[in-house]
Amino acid sequence: MSKALAGAGADVALMYVSTEKTHETAADIAKEFHVQCKAYKAEMADYNQVNAAMEQIYKDFGQIDILVANAGTVAGGSPAESFEMENWEHIFNVNVHGLFNCAKSAGNHMLKHGKGSIILISSIAGMVATNPQPQCGYISSKGAVTAMVKSLAHEWAKRGIRVNSINPAYMLTELLKEATEVIPEVANKWKEYTPMGRLGNPDELNGAVIFLASDASSYMTGTHLCIDGGYTCV
Repeated sequence: MSKALAGAGADVALMYVSTEKTHETAADIAKEFHVQCKAYKAEMADYNQVNAAMEQIYKDFGQIDILVANAGTVAGGSPAESFEMENWEHIFNVNVHGLFNCAKSAGNHMLKHGKGSIILISSIAGMVATNPQPQCGYISSKGAVTAMVKSLAHEWAKRGIRVNSINPAYMLTELLKEATEVIPEVANKWKEYTPMGRLGNPDELNGAVIFLASDASSYMTGTHLCIDGGYTCV
């Protein structure tokens, strides 16, 4: 998604938690697309860290027009009756608090200029209960993101800020590739429940990101785009 935005001409700031190679990624993007691209470290669940990074981004780039908040974790998929509360808290710290921290911090800068597009990367789990694995903690956190999008969109609509979400189904990220190898029987069920009969590729989110970031979606706010191969229409 960062490369897609850079390819469309946007300067890009990358935020990371622990992967120091993000600085190399930023340098590669800057070189390939001839844009400004830098990396900034922050723990998503810590508002002070997020805000400090966002302040530095604002100083370095001069303005924040687009936010793509993509922090997320699964942290366990046990049945609700035996779900570890430590995992529950971790999921909400990243999936809910992390996204709100980013939206609040970037939103304050956007409000200064009276414009901006905030895109929260959520999940189809924010719209439906996923199968066959039990994921009450994850699904609940994504449901909170769905409500967050609606609330922020309503609050900031007349102040020039649009807030939407992208809700992917099962995308073949590195994490999911590992899961398909460890639990192939579950991965086969994911394909079975998807009308298109396959899992998604990460670059299939690029069109939605560019659309929501640009003026092509200027009359859209509070909307959830499901990129899911038809999963939610069943």
